Amino acid sequence: MADPLITLTTDFGYDSPYVAAVKGVLLSLNPAARLLDLSHAIPPQDLRYAAFFLSGAVPYFPEGTLHVIVVDPGVGGERVMLYVEVAGQRLLVPDNGVWTRLAQDPAPDRVIQLRDPSYWRSPLSRTFHGRDVLAPVAAHLSLGLDPAALGPPAADWVRLPIPVPRREPNRLTGEVVFVDHFGNLVSNIPGEAVPPSARVSIAGQEARLVHAYSDAPPETLVAVVSSWGTLEVAVAQGSAAERLRAAAGTLVVVSGAW
Repeated sequence: MADPLITLTTDFGYDSPYVAAVKGVLLSLNPAARLLDLSHAIPPQDLRYAAFFLSGAVPYFPEGTLHVIVVDPGVGGERVMLYVEVAGQRLLVPDNGVWTRLAQDPAPDRVIQLRDPSYWRSPLSRTFHGRDVLAPVAAHLSLGLDPAALGPPAADWVRLPIPVPRREPNRLTGEVVFVDHFGNLVSNIPGEAVPPSARVSIAGQEARLVHAYSDAPPETLVAVVSSWGTLEVAVAQGSAAERLRAAAGTLVVVSGAW
């Protein structure tokens, strides 16, 4: 059996000791674990950004990969931590909805509350459950621990609201749900809902509907179906976020005859 693969996604940043501490706990318990950083540059406490990031990355990993996710604005509060099995992947996450974009289709196979402190570090910090709860639990799971030992099944869990486009006569209004490193504005409007003759507007400007970035001259504001299958507004060889001063939540309007 290959050494277990454990991925790490946090909002800790790359210039702090927090990521190193999590890795230290994991490797102290299982030196054979393979650790892979997905990102430690999630904007602080930004659950919507993290949820989109996870939905775009996690499904492409080998079945059974264990993902440790620490974006946890409620650390030290009443929220619990969860072990989740969904779409062939295993996740350790706070119960704040950050993982629930992955559970739209299919639903999770298993959700367990982390309640048994015998698998945690002691003493338990009130501000660093990624190090003291999720990291040691991940290590124990990678060594073959049955997840049923971690605690009881979860009867319910927090679901992060996912905005949906609003349809009106000859008009579809959605919003930006993710801004990538290039400043491209990914919306929640399905690509198949946009007819070739449609007009796309955002922040008072109209974007030229194209098939690919290369279809327009540099600095042109364009609309294209993204790799996620949804409408994306971009600037060819530039940043739409900077030009439009747009962010998650900015409205995107598609108009035309259907």
